[in-house]
Amino acid sequence: MHFLILLLLILALFYGPSLWAGRVLKQHSKELAKYNGTGGEFAAHLIKQLGLNVSLETTEHGDHYDPMEKVVRLSADNFNNKSLTAMVVAAHEVGHALQHHLNYRPLVMRTQLAHVAYHAERVGALFMYAIPVVAVITRAPASGFLMLLLGLITMSISSIVHLVTLPVEFDASFKRALPVLKAGNYLDDSDMRHARKILLACALTYVAQSLSGLFNIWRWITVFRR
Repeated sequence: MHFLILLLLILALFYGPSLWAGRVLKQHSKELAKYNGTGGEFAAHLIKQLGLNVSLETTEHGDHYDPMEKVVRLSADNFNNKSLTAMVVAAHEVGHALQHHLNYRPLVMRTQLAHVAYHAERVGALFMYAIPVVAVITRAPASGFLMLLLGLITMSISSIVHLVTLPVEFDASFKRALPVLKAGNYLDDSDMRHARKILLACALTYVAQSLSGLFNIWRWITVFRR
């Protein structure tokens, strides 16, 4: 019984932020006739208004800003819809482009770390899958333990990167996007309160990714403890 409660608490910790963020984004994804432009049109307007030298396109891999190619990418739903979520998510991603334009140092660091984490996560998975093979070939338990340790360390790099660079997301939401939304009077007062929740949800997607990565590491540990 205690183990079940502990498991539920762990699952709530790891997946709670992701579920909450998803619910908030979906809750405000209905089209609103009072707003004329789509998320894509709003992003294009902000890019021009802020004088940013970036391009804009749709993506199937989640809303994000690519600092390497200088591209704001929005999902098809947010690019084409006239919803509060579409407008606020667009502002958040343009907020990252604004960070890049202003040479915001934490964003530069995150870009560098993310490149390392991308490769480290895959190397870590290879280490984990190689444990049985190495243990059989060497016939030494210590070699398997070493591979496990290396795998856990490399796989944890991605989660650490997400947590360390979390301030970048909050800065994009509340120090870039929110002031822009306020200054331009793009949203009425009734929607501004909801916009804050959406901006928080945008920032928490990184927490969700980080915790999800930690949960995968925990699963690997439980597998090899059996």
